[in-house]
Amino acid sequence: MGVLALPGCASIGNISFVEAVRRLLTLSAQNAFARLTQPDGFWDSTVARIDLPVLFGKRGGIVQGILTSGPFREKLQHRLNNVAEAGARRAAPVVADTVRTIGVENAVAILKGGPTAATSFLRDGMGPGLVNAMIPALDDALRVADDPIINQAVAALTGVDIGMVAHALAIDADNAIWYEIGQEETAIRANPESTNDPVLIAALKAL
Repeated sequence: MGVLALPGCASIGNISFVEAVRRLLTLSAQNAFARLTQPDGFWDSTVARIDLPVLFGKRGGIVQGILTSGPFREKLQHRLNNVAEAGARRAAPVVADTVRTIGVENAVAILKGGPTAATSFLRDGMGPGLVNAMIPALDDALRVADDPIINQAVAALTGVDIGMVAHALAIDADNAIWYEIGQEETAIRANPESTNDPVLIAALKAL
């Protein structure tokens, strides 16, 4: 068992730790996106519900117009969480492609790490990749929806347009997506048998 402590060790016997990391990330992401792309996926999530982007908050220390209304702000938040689902649909294949191609040099350390170690590794590797991928998808979704609540909110803010809302929402959706993936990774680590994946089960049990 001492060989398991070697940071460069990629496998023990028939267990490939690099493959196990990829499977852990694939399942975590698939489960997360399956939840987030359902109707009210972000809104109903305990970790991924998105707060109102900062640009809808205080500007110059003053909350403007209709944005002072609690009920209106809640409706706006809900609508934006629904729009974020379009961002998640665009983000899903980007994450899947990255998992297939990203280099995994410290597989044992990742598998022996904390409950979201693999998620953190992938997020660091992707940098702003998800935000950049989601901005055009969210911009399109906002314009196609032409939602009166969102339009009223944008009109109440001087110098703010739909493109800026899409950018702000992409940043918040990025955080939300990683939180959801991390939650799924935590659940898999806690109960590897639930995956029915012999490689992943063996690797997590071995370490």
